Amino acid sequence: MTTTEVFISNNFYNQALQPNANALRKAMTKAEACLWKYVLRARGMRGYQFRRQRPILKYIVDFVCLELKLVIEVDGSSHNHEDIFRKDGKRQKDLEKNGFRVLRFTDEEVLKQIRGVNESIESVIYELEQSSPQPPSKGGQRSENG
Repeated sequence: MTTTEVFISNNFYNQALQPNANALRKAMTKAEACLWKYVLRARGMRGYQFRRQRPILKYIVDFVCLELKLVIEVDGSSHNHEDIFRKDGKRQKDLEKNGFRVLRFTDEEVLKQIRGVNESIESVIYELEQSSPQPPSKGGQRSENG
């Protein structure tokens, strides 16, 4: 198996970025911590497992469900700057080119409208389930009610 094949078979995991990912996991923003605690952790989102600060390709994504290939990014105010906005666009295109779906929320949306963010994520998961039904994962039962 070539290095590229190993990379793809491991969901594009980039081990070289692991130390950076660990540091980011320990220093999550308030919005990231809220999304993790109240929505994504412990298979709280329809029974799917999400990971925090996961190295994928040459990036570290905020959250990812590998089973659905769903990436969730929480953008702070710095993402409004033109150069960062451009880099985010490239990052999103690279992830999408490799089969990932990317959802973006602002810090403000997560902190002030967590229910709406939760409903948006559930809606996309439902859409992904309908387009490619997934069997229930080990450790979690999925139901239509979440």
